[in-house]
Amino acid sequence: AMTRLAEREPPRGPRRRRRGIGPLVVLGMFAVVPALALYALFVWSSSKIDDNVAAPPPPTTLVAPPLPDEPLANSMLTFRRMPALVSRGLNVEQFVADTAPFLATINDRSCATVSVDGNPVGAVNGGLAVIPASTQKIIVAAVALELLGDDHVFTTRVVVDDAPVDGVVQGDLVLLGGGDPLLSSDWYPASGLERRPVFDPTSLDSLADRVQAAGITQITGAVLGDGSRYDDEFFAPGWGNGVAGLEAGPYDALMANDARVLGEDQRGDNSNSAAAREFTRLLRDRGVVVDGEPGVGSAAAFAGEPSEVASIDSVPLTGVVAEMLTNSDNNTAELLVKEIGLEASGGEEGTRQAGLAAMAEQLAAWGVDTKDIVLADGSGLSLDNRLTCDALVAVLQRSGPTDTIGAALPVAAETGTLSDAFVDSAVAGRLLGKTGTLNNPPFNQDPPAVKALAGYLPVDGGGAVEFALVLNGPTISDQSEYRPVWSALADTLDTYPSGASPADVGLR
Repeated sequence: AMTRLAEREPPRGPRRRRRGIGPLVVLGMFAVVPALALYALFVWSSSKIDDNVAAPPPPTTLVAPPLPDEPLANSMLTFRRMPALVSRGLNVEQFVADTAPFLATINDRSCATVSVDGNPVGAVNGGLAVIPASTQKIIVAAVALELLGDDHVFTTRVVVDDAPVDGVVQGDLVLLGGGDPLLSSDWYPASGLERRPVFDPTSLDSLADRVQAAGITQITGAVLGDGSRYDDEFFAPGWGNGVAGLEAGPYDALMANDARVLGEDQRGDNSNSAAAREFTRLLRDRGVVVDGEPGVGSAAAFAGEPSEVASIDSVPLTGVVAEMLTNSDNNTAELLVKEIGLEASGGEEGTRQAGLAAMAEQLAAWGVDTKDIVLADGSGLSLDNRLTCDALVAVLQRSGPTDTIGAALPVAAETGTLSDAFVDSAVAGRLLGKTGTLNNPPFNQDPPAVKALAGYLPVDGGGAVEFALVLNGPTISDQSEYRPVWSALADTLDTYPSGASPADVGLR
């Protein structure tokens, strides 16, 4: 069949090659068409120009072009950053699961709250108002720093009625307290009278040296202690038996050596008179003749404006807060509350009540739910205090482990009230926490005992876990009860980061 078809087709001659438009012609057309369009535009625009109108004059003031924005040092999103962001999310998810079993062990009278860099991880009874013990000092520290400022100092002054003549003070010399909780004679920190010696003290010896350096050789009256900056409430109400005068107080705007005097077996019953006795001793040791015996007085009783002989400042507030939190210094906490009250009232009320009201107001301003919170003192010794774990963590979230509060907290197995805790734990030297302890016998009756811990566990690469654990129970302050719970908390916190690392999720 193929043969037959082929046979039927007429014979074909050689084909003539068709000539199309060559490539050079096409290129030429592409070049000519735009040129013609531009020429037409030129002709049209030329017809619009009025040759009889003068050109506008050049500007007389040269305006420099705006400078380009400074380029970012690093891109906001890079392949290096993305793995860290992704891994952080994975870690938190896993941490939520790791934390749940521990939280399930907390009794219904206690609370615990955990977050990472402000992001909630888990809580049990987080909003339950419990007795916080000394974790209350975290609130005092935060509000004091907020209202008074990091650089706030406490000034103790020595004043007289009339300027000395030939080194002689006619009448009394007043030691005027400025609320300094760290005012100390040089012997006091090394005395062993306190479980945790004061550090960064304000030297009462140095103040006596300055009086001597001012040329004072005799005081015809007496040294009087003046604590009128604050009210005369020396102990906070609501403290348990055996607390007042032992764990805290008496305190006032003038307090030296926590109301102790060298050579006296017991604390004084009035911090103002005790400071006057101690300062009289220091002056006499320096050869200053003091005719009268020390007591309590006021510079306001002077006939005229007091004349200052000498003064001395405390370390800045950041140092005062560090001493309070590291040592859990009860007197420091109570004096800070009164200074907060004085500041908040415009200098009118150096009282515990005014300070506590200002603290509650500041917590509310920070967005903390204060509905069930009760602030009864600064030290946390009062059985009337009520705080929530959520509130403690909310305050901790406002700063971090390297900020003033975090850096002031005791370090696990190393410093302050945590020096003997977590010694064999993986968090030793890392966990930063404020402790709280109250023993309230009889143990079979309310209020319950308290054992608390709140603070930070810094995370490698930055950030931290924020946590609060406040245990209330009949005998919870016994080591056999709380130590296993603390150990379980430490083990749980140490699981973070527990998910993928940036290397695991990064580009390969």
